[in-house]
Amino acid sequence: MTVIVTGGSRGIGRSVVERLSATGVPVLFTHSASDDEARELEERLGPQVRGVRLDITGDDAPGRLFDLAESLGEVSGLVNNAGITGGIGPFTDLADDDLRRVVEVNLVAPLRLCREAARRWKGRPGRAIVTVSSVAARTGSPGEYVTYAATKAAVETMTVGLAKELAPAVRVNAVSPGFIDTTIHARSGEPGRAFRLAERVPLGRPGAPGEIAEAIVWLLSEQASYVNGAVLEVTGGL
Repeated sequence: MTVIVTGGSRGIGRSVVERLSATGVPVLFTHSASDDEARELEERLGPQVRGVRLDITGDDAPGRLFDLAESLGEVSGLVNNAGITGGIGPFTDLADDDLRRVVEVNLVAPLRLCREAARRWKGRPGRAIVTVSSVAARTGSPGEYVTYAATKAAVETMTVGLAKELAPAVRVNAVSPGFIDTTIHARSGEPGRAFRLAERVPLGRPGAPGEIAEAIVWLLSEQASYVNGAVLEVTGGL
């Protein structure tokens, strides 16, 4: 059974691809512009892992992505991992184009991909969707990422609603990471952000991408067969 992972060339998504591959699961992952990282992942993990450069907000993205994944085998799972924060700063400084892009990538794209999955999986049990949220959905990220936080709160609501609507054929869950040491912070303008904020974390450190990936892979598996509509926090106790 093949699993689709969006944003799979870096950070949490990359760790998910690696862990799924290690269990023998074929994976199709997307990336937006990281050709070198995607190629390295494909070459290292072998032919059962394939990357595709794709704007997940494109009009044809859901259908194209599922068609490509089905060429590798029957699709059993979807991981909505791709996300952007926009630049760090006050909400009033956020330009309209940046605001729309954050909403399109973080919320509209997962909704459309979930809809594509639901349409294709109708009457076909044993499927699972996991969406990556954020502790920002709970904290609001004032002064930094309010729009990002709002989209993550929305995907948690999406998770609860779809879990009830698509069961029992499809289980739908989310993972809410805390402060994780990935390149998303550098791309937003503050590479050391996870370590700065880790002072608030009871465990005293930022999380590693692999620690989030373990939770995602578990939720996709049969070991989590009675978990549906959950938002699993992996935050170090934050």
